[in-house]
Amino acid sequence: MVQRKPLVLGDDGLPQQLQSGDSISAPTNAPSLRSAQNGESATALTFGMPVYSSSGTAVKRGQANAKATSKLIGLVYDASIAAGANGSVAQGGILTGTAAQWDAVAGTTGGLAFGTYYFLDAANPGKLTATPPVTVGQVNVCVGSALSGTEMEVDIELPILL
Repeated sequence: MVQRKPLVLGDDGLPQQLQSGDSISAPTNAPSLRSAQNGESATALTFGMPVYSSSGTAVKRGQANAKATSKLIGLVYDASIAAGANGSVAQGGILTGTAAQWDAVAGTTGGLAFGTYYFLDAANPGKLTATPPVTVGQVNVCVGSALSGTEMEVDIELPILL
């Protein structure tokens, strides 16, 4: 049997043979994170809250009642980000939380419902709903789908003004 070496990308971005002693790192399902500052004046941002960029690196709670507040950049990754403090926002990938954390943001009991798509809520800032908005003037934004009661694949779609 012939032993072959796979091609990999080198530090310079060009393909090369896998070097002796090197190993291949496989991608993980960890979410893609972005650093952000809580732009809310008196409200902490909690895990799973959908947020939009309000200015610079500042973010606020998203809501599907207007175009400006529906242009989401991600879901809060940290357990809590105090007003004015810095934290992390998951922009894509698999976001894992407890059933209680998802209940608080999605209005569910016992966590997310497997296979269900979740949307930005039009009635409540910083919340998700399994029911897409249908009222003229609201904005439909699919945020992701539940892989289990505690995992959501974050895949934020472009907002659609109704």
